[in-house]
Amino acid sequence: MASEARLASEARSAAEAKLTAESKLTAEALVTAVLPTALPSVTPDRPAAAPRPKKRKPVAVIERATVELADPLAPVVVRASGLVKRFGPTTAVSGVDLEVRAGSFYGIVGPNGAGKTTTLSMITGLLRPNAGSIHVHGIDVWAKPVQAKRLIGVLPDRLRLFDRLTGAQLLYYSGTLRGLDNRAVRERSADLAAAFGLEDALNRLVADYSAGMTKKIALACAMIHSPRVLVLDEPFESVDPVSAVNVTEILQKYVASGGTVLLSSHGMDLIQRVCDHVAIIVQGTVLASGTIAEVRGSATLEERFIELAGGRKVAEGMEWLHSFSD
Repeated sequence: MASEARLASEARSAAEAKLTAESKLTAEALVTAVLPTALPSVTPDRPAAAPRPKKRKPVAVIERATVELADPLAPVVVRASGLVKRFGPTTAVSGVDLEVRAGSFYGIVGPNGAGKTTTLSMITGLLRPNAGSIHVHGIDVWAKPVQAKRLIGVLPDRLRLFDRLTGAQLLYYSGTLRGLDNRAVRERSADLAAAFGLEDALNRLVADYSAGMTKKIALACAMIHSPRVLVLDEPFESVDPVSAVNVTEILQKYVASGGTVLLSSHGMDLIQRVCDHVAIIVQGTVLASGTIAEVRGSATLEERFIELAGGRKVAEGMEWLHSFSD
């Protein structure tokens, strides 16, 4: 009898221990599936010896030696027609027309206050135009905003990020917001972190990032759902030269694979070096657009830009600057 009682007691203890372990595992899995608080690793948990199902290709391994023109017969994936935006008595954008074809690396340049950011904000559905229309892959951005925005990845001007999240959490949030499952988010986060050189920073708060790192994590968030079109407002601002080269390679590989990039920048050399098409916007109006060769003619892109923007200003009446205060 004593032996049977002891065996029954041991069986009950084993069952209770198993139930406790299963309950704990379920609770941990639930918390992880919603939003991990620490995210010590952005790769899925697997046994150490388990083989990976397949080797993922890195995000950026190919650099185009020369700028290749987009196929002139490729479909127009971004079409802006007659865009107008007014802020009170000020007209920021006045009748802008743009056509960006699939597989194009399209640059927009212009002086400060020319209307570049306002134009990109209207194209991405962040700012409603007073007149005109925008279509992305044939979808009216303002008539069907949800369908259109699924196709777009956006890096806006004056970044507003949830900077009290870590880099890993911000990527996780961006991926799940776009409908990706847990495994896809973690795998893509790992790829993007490696490509942008952010592995060591993923577990730090975004608020503690430098300006360049903030720009890179924001770009990674814009790319995580693999959009058909990337709209980037000053993507290289505050980014160091080494990181800029890396980001350029990533975008070039994206375009070579059929993606489309529409970006604004003040760097004429960069636009001339990586873009196949360009539009020059001055005072809310497109003054020239086409291939880089068509727009610049026999001059450099910078010289053509200065010519269209009104030429160089001659500094006069500042003789006081030449008399030093000491």
